[in-house]
Amino acid sequence: MRADTLGRPLRDLRISVTDRCNFRCVYCMPKEVFGRDYRFLERRELLTFEELERLARVFVAEGVEKIRITGGEPLLRRDLERLIASLAALDVDLTLTTNGSLLPKKAQTLADAGLRRVTVSLDSLDDEAFSSMNDVDFPVQRVLEGIEAATRAGLPVKVNAVIKRGVNEDAVLELARHFKGTPHVLRFIEYMDVGHTNGWRLDEVVPAAEIVQTIHSTLPLEPLEPSYRGEVARRWRYRDGTGEIGVIASVTQPFCGDCTRARISAEGKLYTCLFSIRGHDLRALIRNGASDDELGDALAAIWSRRTDRYSEIRSQRTVELPKVEMSYIGG
Repeated sequence: MRADTLGRPLRDLRISVTDRCNFRCVYCMPKEVFGRDYRFLERRELLTFEELERLARVFVAEGVEKIRITGGEPLLRRDLERLIASLAALDVDLTLTTNGSLLPKKAQTLADAGLRRVTVSLDSLDDEAFSSMNDVDFPVQRVLEGIEAATRAGLPVKVNAVIKRGVNEDAVLELARHFKGTPHVLRFIEYMDVGHTNGWRLDEVVPAAEIVQTIHSTLPLEPLEPSYRGEVARRWRYRDGTGEIGVIASVTQPFCGDCTRARISAEGKLYTCLFSIRGHDLRALIRNGASDDELGDALAAIWSRRTDRYSEIRSQRTVELPKVEMSYIGG
């Protein structure tokens, strides 16, 4: 087991395959920052599929059991199913997070390539509120069609909703009612201070406890045990047995003590925390001819020195630090 300074094993790898997205969500890629003149990464700056597959093999050799593909919007990366097929051969729990917009076209191809399940972001069922979050006037119905396409393709679906005070807290109960009784697991995420461009403020966070109470007051809930060590969502099930929800409370209920996740950004940097200030350049190692053993040694050295626990020590001073952007590193 590869463990860091706090005894946390390396079990999960999240790979961002692009910094581009067709949404401009206010908590991730706000339009006023990522406008027409913003320079996205050129193709040569992205890791190739072969480079990503090689890195994934090294991470699996170090103990990784789960790989999640992220972005930006990962389905914008051309021929992504080729990468999915090569990663599926590693016999890991292979998942993908998407805004759902391209799932109607891509779901079956991804499933055929070996993807095991998907997580779809959907912050409201109300078009006006949802548009205010994605900021490109993308309709709710087309995301729902993406979820249905994934289901038809045999892919289990989790639905993630970021809740921001003053924007979509009214969506909590409506989302719960909509997905209650379906096979989909709904997870609510506290609005987080990822990156330095979303203008995050603590008073815009809707605490997980408030979200749970909002649902519980109408649709009674009871707590569930975690499914595995390092699970970020606290689980609750409906008392009538018609499904479950999760809440991800990085702000009010930090879970740094069980964090087992490493992240590779769109330009090939390794980050050992979602809120990292700087990453470790794996792309340079690969393109300078490092062997697999040398990559493994570098990874082991980075992880063994890991001390990250940002959410546990969050303060006004740390909030103001320039952190890696969500669009480069995924969720």
